[in-house]
Amino acid sequence: MSSYVEGALVEGERIVHAGRISAWALWHLIGLGIILLPAFGIGLVFLIIAYVRYQSTELAVTTKRVIVKHGFIRRQTVEINLSKVESIQVDQGVLGRMLNFGTLIVAGTGTSHAPLAGIADPMAFRKAFIEAQDEGQEGI
Repeated sequence: MSSYVEGALVEGERIVHAGRISAWALWHLIGLGIILLPAFGIGLVFLIIAYVRYQSTELAVTTKRVIVKHGFIRRQTVEINLSKVESIQVDQGVLGRMLNFGTLIVAGTGTSHAPLAGIADPMAFRKAFIEAQDEGQEGI
């Protein structure tokens, strides 16, 4: 089964960088799952939720846009053309800096902001975005 991002690509578009949600961003679900596992398997529910959230979140920078997909049953997507993005910010706390995860805030033209929380290696995602945006402007 192909991913949402691969299925959303248009002709001539390719993936420049694929990102993931960090397992560290799901620590609260994983921790509760482990602690509550002996309690009649209630912890198993938290572990399944963490797994589904991890597996069903997709992020990508393509040659034309930024694509983000959340959700397994209920799908929520954000797709912003590279030319419509004004800025991309990285927000990392102390723990995020130590464990290399953080929130990306993609600000599009107008008032649209797309916060992407718990992203693994957000600086690499930001760098790939800037490089893709520069390549897109060179082609103009």
